[in-house]
Amino acid sequence: MTNTLTTRAEIVSFDSEPLILVNSEDEAVGEMLKADCHRDGGMLHRAFSLFIFNASNQLLVHQRAASKPLWGGFWTNSCCSHPRVGETMEEAIARRSAEELGFTTDMRFIYKFEYTAHFKDIGTEHELCSVFIGEYDGELSINAEEISDYRWLSTAEVDQLLADDQQATTPWFAMEWRQLKEQGLV
Repeated sequence: MTNTLTTRAEIVSFDSEPLILVNSEDEAVGEMLKADCHRDGGMLHRAFSLFIFNASNQLLVHQRAASKPLWGGFWTNSCCSHPRVGETMEEAIARRSAEELGFTTDMRFIYKFEYTAHFKDIGTEHELCSVFIGEYDGELSINAEEISDYRWLSTAEVDQLLADDQQATTPWFAMEWRQLKEQGLV
């Protein structure tokens, strides 16, 4: 099946957006602006990662727009972001995949983990991240404000991408992919 691609440019992510601060048990403990969450070693906040596979069992990966303050230009999993205050995780993932990729799909929760990753001297992600898997075989409408490129890759090609020192990939993508492989899901 050949995918049709359209692109658009719509700003959907804001440094002034409040993120949900959580403890290690994923209990909400407050809110903080996104820009502030990523300063000074990072504040633990709620996040998600979505891995979209097509009928050929290829993973949709994308290159983050160069304008992204953290890990701009890096390759990552299909969709990753933060729920907004008052949103369920499922609502947040549906909103964000529609904003970035132009579609929504059914998904299933796989696992949750906490990590910290520093990006140069610019900022830090400290997230309690819920990982989901979904399937999709339709048209994409890529948001150029968020994504500069995308590819559908086989499991072996994802392994090669993550192992290639010449390719910049996000730290959470590598951690999550490793766990999905350990669970026998890819």
